[in-house]
Amino acid sequence: MSDDQAEAFDLNSLSNEELVEQVHDDLYNGLRDEVIEATNLFLGRGWGPDKVLNDALVEGMRIVGIDFRDGILFVPEVLLAANAMKGGMEILRPLLAETGAEPIGKVVIGTVKGDIHDIGKNLVSMMLEGAGFEVINIGINNPVEKYLAALEEHQPDILGMSALLTTTMPYMKVVIDTLKQKGLRDKYIVLVGGAPLNEEFAKAVGADAYCRDAAVAVETAKALIAARRSAIAAAAH
Repeated sequence: MSDDQAEAFDLNSLSNEELVEQVHDDLYNGLRDEVIEATNLFLGRGWGPDKVLNDALVEGMRIVGIDFRDGILFVPEVLLAANAMKGGMEILRPLLAETGAEPIGKVVIGTVKGDIHDIGKNLVSMMLEGAGFEVINIGINNPVEKYLAALEEHQPDILGMSALLTTTMPYMKVVIDTLKQKGLRDKYIVLVGGAPLNEEFAKAVGADAYCRDAAVAVETAKALIAARRSAIAAAAH
């Protein structure tokens, strides 16, 4: 019997705790089919979709994110992990919608005008989805009109902008200044990222934060949404 058969044979014999550990390992190793199988097994055992999402998938991707941040995993491995996560999410998403489970928050993300780099942005999108966000990825080479249209259509909590060229970085300021002129800037948390950027640049263009990589983007997005929600709740009292 090959290892593959042993793996397929074994998943159902694992206890819930062991199966959770196995999903974390399978995500880490980018094993999409195994993650899908385990997701279905959890549901078959009566787990709610939100419990499967949080305990198995989100926690697994959190571990991937930490090792990516620390330089133990690299982009190709994280893309494989994110693809495995997607397999599980495709099963859970319609079920989560039925239960009315709220995503942590909603993000519109895209690369700015003149820039056609999208690996980093796609990685951030996948990691945010993996952490329980709803993500609308509007692709590359986005003029300010395209950002505005997406913000209006989707009403997200967060706008994410990415640039990989020093020549396209200043366009982030164009987008943020336009939001200010239209009185919309305070509606959104604006996160920026990309290799040539840094904290000083993010401050200078008026963004809320600079995210060095996908793992930082997830931590920052969570922290800023939590802070904003508690501020709103405090103001309501």
